[in-house]
Amino acid sequence: MTGFLGEFEATLDAKGRFLLPAGFKKQLPEEETPRFVINRGFEKCLALYPVKNWEPLFADISKLNDFDPKVREFRRYFLNGATFVEPDTAGRLLVPPNLKDHAGLQKDIVLVAAVNKIEIWDSNTYKKLFDSYSPDAFSNLAKEVMAKDNN
Repeated sequence: MTGFLGEFEATLDAKGRFLLPAGFKKQLPEEETPRFVINRGFEKCLALYPVKNWEPLFADISKLNDFDPKVREFRRYFLNGATFVEPDTAGRLLVPPNLKDHAGLQKDIVLVAAVNKIEIWDSNTYKKLFDSYSPDAFSNLAKEVMAKDNN
């Protein structure tokens, strides 16, 4: 599995393409041409998975019980819009229009490491997210999520 660290700014061109920042390119395995799956994120963002990271997730989703209505609902929402993308000859990745609209992406975007994937945010939306979050709220969230004794 490929893991990521970092936060980088990029720009969408008029056709919805962007260059993957060098900081993320360096974190990809060198021996292969990068292929990705781009998908809706859980918040108002997109998720960009290297295919190597997407495949085990997709395999897990494929094993879920199709007779459970919640599974079908989850699959529909999570897989709706998921698209394979590869860099063009200039190294740009294309954001499909339906996904671009979903995340409200304008010209300026921020690409953010999210362990095994990269989140793609509209720059203004991302800034508002962090401007609205206090250090105390973050500390409380960290305690809740990371504490070993979640009683």
